[in-house]
Amino acid sequence: MFGSTKAFSGFSVDDTATAKEFYGGTLGLEVTEANGMLTLHLAGGGTVIVYPKGDGHQPATFTILNFPVPDIDAAVEALGQRGVAFEHYAGTPMETDATGVFRGGGPLIAWFKDPAGNVLSVIQE
Repeated sequence: MFGSTKAFSGFSVDDTATAKEFYGGTLGLEVTEANGMLTLHLAGGGTVIVYPKGDGHQPATFTILNFPVPDIDAAVEALGQRGVAFEHYAGTPMETDATGVFRGGGPLIAWFKDPAGNVLSVIQE
């Protein structure tokens, strides 16, 4: 039924102006705005809708977007220089190193949050 439909994902934020600055300015994505919502234009032609929920916003407790990168250490450093703080999961099965990178098996991955508290990641290709 939906095999030929262009699907998209979406998530909420508490402040679209702050989200627009973060996704467009800090992460460097193309961001458009219409009808009070943002559209993130991802490499490869995908889109994600970002919609406001104001005081009703609850941050996602799971990773909502993964950004594949060829060199995770370079990506973590570059994002850190842009003010991005990486999550540290000490004492858990997903324990990260001092830079915030999980190196315990599987792909190298580092998690960070957007200003609304939603979890994102960079993951080494």
